Amino acid sequence: LLQDKGIVRHRGKIEAVINNARRVQELVEKEGSLAAFVWSYEPDPKTVPEPQSLSVSPESTALSKDLKKRGWKFVGPTTVYSFMQAMGLVNDHVHGCVVRKAVEEARARFAKPGGGS
Repeated sequence: LLQDKGIVRHRGKIEAVINNARRVQELVEKEGSLAAFVWSYEPDPKTVPEPQSLSVSPESTALSKDLKKRGWKFVGPTTVYSFMQAMGLVNDHVHGCVVRKAVEEARARFAKPGGGS
């Protein structure tokens, strides 16, 4: 992998990906679902600050700490917050942004893993 010019070739990050894949398997075995586990850290919509004002949140910090406690690597709160944005747990596009509206519409159709709404 270190020779593959098509990917990040940082040894620590490659080792972290391999390590984290193993941690996913353990987490799924223990918790039943990676998706349901991650969605359990969804922020309460009533406490979400104004759009695009954060790069971390209390939830991304808590999820980061939980993942690190479980042996995950390279999962700091900023990385986790970006992951939460990409998954749709956080929609911090400004009001009136077409992407914000698209995310809201997708979320309205989405059934959260683990039986949440």
